[in-house]
Amino acid sequence: MPVTDGISPQHFRALSALIYSATGIRMPPSKTTMLEGRLRRRVRDNGFASIADYCAYILSGDVSQADMDDFLNAVTTNKTDFFRERNHFDFLVSDILPDYQKRGQRMLRCWSAASSNGAEAYTLAMVLDDYARTKDGPDYEILATDLDTEMLQTGIRGIYPAEMVTPVPPALRRRYVMEPKDPSRRDVRIAAALRKKVSFGRLNLMNDHYPIGAPVDIILCRNVLIYFDKPTQHKVVTRLCEQLRPGGYLLLGHSESIAGFSGQLKSVCNTVFQKV
Repeated sequence: MPVTDGISPQHFRALSALIYSATGIRMPPSKTTMLEGRLRRRVRDNGFASIADYCAYILSGDVSQADMDDFLNAVTTNKTDFFRERNHFDFLVSDILPDYQKRGQRMLRCWSAASSNGAEAYTLAMVLDDYARTKDGPDYEILATDLDTEMLQTGIRGIYPAEMVTPVPPALRRRYVMEPKDPSRRDVRIAAALRKKVSFGRLNLMNDHYPIGAPVDIILCRNVLIYFDKPTQHKVVTRLCEQLRPGGYLLLGHSESIAGFSGQLKSVCNTVFQKV
């Protein structure tokens, strides 16, 4: 049966508080229609009679971890593209990677935080791999993390709609993107050699500690801070800096800022920062 009810103001406020607590994402009243639309699919898929019943379950305190993960997957935003904000990748090639070459560093550890479906991590891998091939650049490994478990599975598979890789430069596409043998299929897959260079794992940027192992040289955390309030932004940037090796680089989204942040970062390019 179709879901005909809407979300009540009381349930919206309670879910907004839950979402903020779990993810740091603000959900102002202007997002009521958006949230309601995303809940409708969860209501249908889980066999609830109404949005009100589903909200009551999520807020009951007796929800399974899998169902809570599905709820958070549904309400988070996963906008991403290959070579999104391309200036960052151009700067990697023109400045960041030559800097590491001058230092004599032969291995880079990179982290794509809030990686969504993996398009950003694989874009980074293409750029690093091509630089290593053509300019004897450093080897690399990439960790890609996200809160959304469905997006992580997409990244692990490395299969995308063919039109999604249109922004990939032709030379890189020929090397790193596999076309299907069946011409009727409308998807492509990232080459196996590149997939092996990227590992995926679930990580919530709201955690007090980011258990990602050794310090990293390059962090991409782009277009996620815009969903946080200022105190949360500062906490996240502080934790990111803790994972960044001295001299390492943090890349934020082009609409993001760390104005007022008193950490050990200096601006080296538009929304590119280096730990000093």
